[in-house]
Amino acid sequence: MAGTLILGGGQGGYQVAASLREAGYAEPVLIVGNEPVLPYQRPPLSKAYLLGDTTAERLQLRPQSYYDKHEIGLIVGETVTGIDRPARRVTLASGQTLAYDHLVLATGARNRTLPVHGAEADGVLYLRTLAEADAIKERFHAAQSIVVAGAGFIGLELAAVASKLGKQVTVLEALGRCMSRAVSMPVSSFFAEAHAAWGVQLLFEARLASIDSAGGRVTGVTTADGRRIPADLVLVGIGILPETGLAQAAGLALDNGIAVDAQLLTSDPAISAIGDCASFPDAATGARLRLESVQNAVDQGRYVAQRIVGKSDGGYAAVPWFWSDQRDLKLQMVGLTGGCDRTVVRGDPATRAFSVFCFKGDRLLGIESINRGADHMFGRRLIGAGQSLTPEEAADLSFDFKARLASLPRAAAG
Repeated sequence: MAGTLILGGGQGGYQVAASLREAGYAEPVLIVGNEPVLPYQRPPLSKAYLLGDTTAERLQLRPQSYYDKHEIGLIVGETVTGIDRPARRVTLASGQTLAYDHLVLATGARNRTLPVHGAEADGVLYLRTLAEADAIKERFHAAQSIVVAGAGFIGLELAAVASKLGKQVTVLEALGRCMSRAVSMPVSSFFAEAHAAWGVQLLFEARLASIDSAGGRVTGVTTADGRRIPADLVLVGIGILPETGLAQAAGLALDNGIAVDAQLLTSDPAISAIGDCASFPDAATGARLRLESVQNAVDQGRYVAQRIVGKSDGGYAAVPWFWSDQRDLKLQMVGLTGGCDRTVVRGDPATRAFSVFCFKGDRLLGIESINRGADHMFGRRLIGAGQSLTPEEAADLSFDFKARLASLPRAAAG
């Protein structure tokens, strides 16, 4: 076929294809995905989908008719077994080979698995794909006691759904607080208190020693300090690992994922990599990042499409932002707040609507907002313009965010 071949049928892979067509790219475009379904949204899997508030069809990014109309080829339920870089061809498990002019690796990530005895027992479940969400859904309603391993975004979203459904929920977290790698102490403490109010038991610095079972079925877990917790299901959310196997076998450079440069090109100029599988240089600091978010996959997909058609302007420099929905709490984050040494709370946490401005010295790193979408959008526009504000301004409720945005150069503010 030649043209552009995209390996990965997730949000990033879809975005490359859609953006290529929007940019007027007339060469062949083909997506190869290993799941036997059309590209779909993953975030609702741990929330609305498990609650039954949406359907698999509604999760689809586009119906089949969209791909047909825009002449975007789709091969689903197929595994890629190798990349022949000199020949610019990939081989599928079926034996078929596909040629490319440019290859985009949007292979995503896989679940990090529990390295403990009994982890293969029936009832130990993970969540990343639609099929895994269906497996949890099938068992959810009959379960009474649920243990969630991991208090990151996925773990807490699963705990929020389970508690809303009236289940007895225990969350085990090896570190000292929830979402510790992603959010500041004030936000972490707020969510811990919220989950406790919903009836969730959160155990910190609690390490799983084994999964207990009878007849091959989960009956509970045992922690490193000897505590036994009964459970009908164990839901695991202890992180993900980038899918780098194809890249490694093809001899591409790796560095906490598939290493790409500022243009999102791998060590082979005919191959790009985007999304969860790729690490890239941060435009602001030069540090190498690998971000696990829909926004990152979408923005990188758009950038690569623009670069392929010759319309990119400079290197990739999108401002990172993230979100997590847990019952009535919408957490929105902009920037990367790790390493902050000062936080300023704006608003009253008791109202369940406030923001935490995170600084390193006097430099704003990012903003974490709970049920305050206007603060989040202010942060995205401000940081996107390369601007900041002082801790004193963040703490001053009379400080006019709208006026600050209006003072930005028009192109930067927009």
